[in-house]
Amino acid sequence: MSTLALKGSTWVTVRQYRRTLWLVTAAAVGALAVIGVLRIWDAQYPDVRTEDGYLQLDPFNSGNPWLRGAMLSFSEGVLGIPFLVALFVAGPMVAREFESGTYQLSLTQSVSPVSWLRSKLTVATVTTLGAVLVLTGAYALGWARVGDSYSLLRTDAGPYLVLGTVLVSYTLLAVAVGALAGLLIHRTLVAMSAAGLFVGVTLLTLHAFRWDFLTPVTITGEAVEDASTLMAPDGALILDQGLIMADGRREAGWFCGDSGGACRVDEPVTAQYLDYHPVSHVLPTQLIETGIVLAIAALAALAAFRVLRARHP
Repeated sequence: MSTLALKGSTWVTVRQYRRTLWLVTAAAVGALAVIGVLRIWDAQYPDVRTEDGYLQLDPFNSGNPWLRGAMLSFSEGVLGIPFLVALFVAGPMVAREFESGTYQLSLTQSVSPVSWLRSKLTVATVTTLGAVLVLTGAYALGWARVGDSYSLLRTDAGPYLVLGTVLVSYTLLAVAVGALAGLLIHRTLVAMSAAGLFVGVTLLTLHAFRWDFLTPVTITGEAVEDASTLMAPDGALILDQGLIMADGRREAGWFCGDSGGACRVDEPVTAQYLDYHPVSHVLPTQLIETGIVLAIAALAALAAFRVLRARHP
């Protein structure tokens, strides 16, 4: 990192955190190498299907089980990236500078407070975005082989976050919120906790409501006892399924098998219904969530510079 043609406070920031920057780069390249090797291994052994159409894999030769396991771990690991970025920016990069008083040394070197903060945000943003892009490429490489299978559907948390713009937006949010927390709270651990909590609450909140952004597709069909006649398309996210009563009311659930009849036998059932989001809804939902997260990130970044100017004019 130190060999790059950088100047002023940006060069100082890169030198100061060069070990962390190299670690992030190595982790991203390492993930790409692992997925790439497993993908090549898997490609060497073509699919062998049984007479009934099921995929038959040799666990000792085929790389598919290993690739799938790596992708499942990948899907879980990427969820922690925004937290790690927020923790590092809020704590070691900003709050610790105030807690230790080292920021005063930077401000005596003909560096304005705005330039000091801008250099830190630039280094953090460029590094994390570069790493995220590499990880996205690695994930897409593996997902092309094992995607659209159990726990690796486009609507699952991991693929939804990585295969698109959502992870990038959360990374920018983490940088902005981390900087704001560090400027407001000059205690390293407290600032890290506050930034991580905010990013976590935002992620969980949007995860809970993201499938409410668009109106789901509803299909109906004949009510058949002890069976569901409705099938969603492959890869679709099923939201709700149940019965439609004679008066138009919906009853969640479908048919009971205990007595061999339909649930709520005391009321006439006219049809079944199924609500789902098709795969075509994934990209618009991702763009909407990305816009929301980027708006919050922009507000956090604006607030960070306002706090800096107010406290260090």
